[in-house]
Amino acid sequence: MQEHSGAITMRGNPLTLLGAKLSVGDSAPDIELLDNELNPVKLSSFKGKVCVLSVVPSLDTPVCDMQTRKFNEEAGKVGDDVAILTISMDLPFAQKRWCGAAGVDKVATFSDHRDAAFGEAYGVLIKELRLLARAIFVVDRQGTVQYIQLVKEVSEEPDYDAVLEAVKRLV
Repeated sequence: MQEHSGAITMRGNPLTLLGAKLSVGDSAPDIELLDNELNPVKLSSFKGKVCVLSVVPSLDTPVCDMQTRKFNEEAGKVGDDVAILTISMDLPFAQKRWCGAAGVDKVATFSDHRDAAFGEAYGVLIKELRLLARAIFVVDRQGTVQYIQLVKEVSEEPDYDAVLEAVKRLV
């Protein structure tokens, strides 16, 4: 498996990412994740929609909480042709509990806890923590990656405006 040392940091300390390094123009890997009811869901089930894959280490942390709430707010504005998915290593039960407590109802949350297949395929699995790095992937209706934002410092929020601009170009 490929390793990318120092690709990101946490509180200034370098971390190693595992997996493939995707580029704009690549086909989005069709990974199976678990929804909040433990049902397997393939990313290809969203084909035909523009997909924002909002990747976070854990919903139970302040920055991940803010990021997911922000995208939930934006999901109400971008229309039905866009699906916003939050992906983390959190257990599906924890994701469901968090969404209920936070009032998040427009973003779908999916878990990669079982085998870290998403983390490896998208190159965002943090070797030292077995968590996912903070990243955003925008995938077009045909399943092609059109935008990637890997947040260098895990404790910082993504550039939401850049993500939303990428989405607007595809809708």
